[in-house]
Amino acid sequence: MKFLIIAAGQGSRLSQIGDSKPLIPLLGLPLIERTILTAQKCGFSEFCIVTGYNGPKVRDFLDKLAPRRNVKIKHVINEEWEKSNAVSVLKAKHAVGKENFLLVMADHLLDKEILQHLKSQPIKNNKVILAADFTTDLNPLIDIEDVTKVLVKKNRIVDIGKNIPDYNAYDTGAFLCSTAIFPAIEKSITNNDSSLSGAIKVLAQEKQASVFDIQGRFWLDIDDEAAMKKAQQQLIKQLTKTSDGPVSKYLNRPISTIITKFLLKTNITPNQISFFSFLMAMVGAGLLFFGNTTCLIISGVLVQIASIVDGCDGEIARLKYQESDFGAWFDACLDRYADAFIFFGLSYYAFVTGAGTWGWVIGFLAMIGSFMNSYTADKYDGLMKSKFSTRKTFRIGRDIRMFIVFIGAITNQVMFTLGFLALLTNIENIRRLCICSPSGNHKIS
Repeated sequence: MKFLIIAAGQGSRLSQIGDSKPLIPLLGLPLIERTILTAQKCGFSEFCIVTGYNGPKVRDFLDKLAPRRNVKIKHVINEEWEKSNAVSVLKAKHAVGKENFLLVMADHLLDKEILQHLKSQPIKNNKVILAADFTTDLNPLIDIEDVTKVLVKKNRIVDIGKNIPDYNAYDTGAFLCSTAIFPAIEKSITNNDSSLSGAIKVLAQEKQASVFDIQGRFWLDIDDEAAMKKAQQQLIKQLTKTSDGPVSKYLNRPISTIITKFLLKTNITPNQISFFSFLMAMVGAGLLFFGNTTCLIISGVLVQIASIVDGCDGEIARLKYQESDFGAWFDACLDRYADAFIFFGLSYYAFVTGAGTWGWVIGFLAMIGSFMNSYTADKYDGLMKSKFSTRKTFRIGRDIRMFIVFIGAITNQVMFTLGFLALLTNIENIRRLCICSPSGNHKIS
């Protein structure tokens, strides 16, 4: 299935940000690249893109993007870009061929699940399906004056337009189309309506326009600077993970996202950030071997800063679509090495400041408990999700452990910190074993 993107308009309301709307950056990626990569995550690899205003510049960018992101792009040029968007769709008639295709606007952000579910909808050869948002009273992201409204009855579109009096849904700008869309556009144009809504009205009159309910999933039409700010806030909000512990959620993540916004303007990669965080933690661990209070406090501060920065690599990877299995594994390996040296340093500090052999013993218990926390985290999360999908889970994560190290260091309570972590982490491991113990068909091996 091909993926048709309309990127021909001028976008005058965003002209102060950039002279070509599809290329305006949103948190490190141009709008059109973000649209393409979202679709790629849903299994699309072939794209037809209609360009018009500032076309050569946009097409040059896309030609360079295609090999870099491993996608195929077919250009469609619309010299009549000043007309409504249905003209751009009609220009792509021969490019998309005779098969069904997905149609979106380059300036619409869409949750990938909307595209995944939309492309799997059963569709007849003479029909179009619109992804519709029925949360008309609950969606704070929508500009009610600008959004296209839809009246739906028995899953069929009855009316559509920006100024219709009665409506119960919004047009998200995503369509699953059969080739029936093209004669509908031609008919609408003969009736002096060159908008895509006009073509949908034609199909609606023939009872060939239906909807797919997006069920409150995220979407946003970026038409002006206010919408751009909403998009940034929403994408940053989505960086929070269900596995985030309280320290990560309420302290680390709010700070790391501020750092991430700055780093997105650079070419720094997620793996480079992972390594920088590791080096910072290693410096903090190294300071512990000096055995004095000042170095201990600085060490604790560096460990906490490294824990915060450690969140930036994943945030940038998700925002720039640079996630990889290697990146996740690389980050995890560096975290384990950093943890080992931090606990080794704390144990040495406890040893030389009077704890003697007990410093090594308690330090070892804290280290092995921390390592087992990390090792069992994925299994625990997976089993909790499968066995208790409606339960909000809680676990002791690295964010909590490093924050405890930070508090212990700045208060000069190293031995107490090691003892507390030894108890906390090992009790947590026992708790996980009890909760995730085999029962019925559930196995942990």
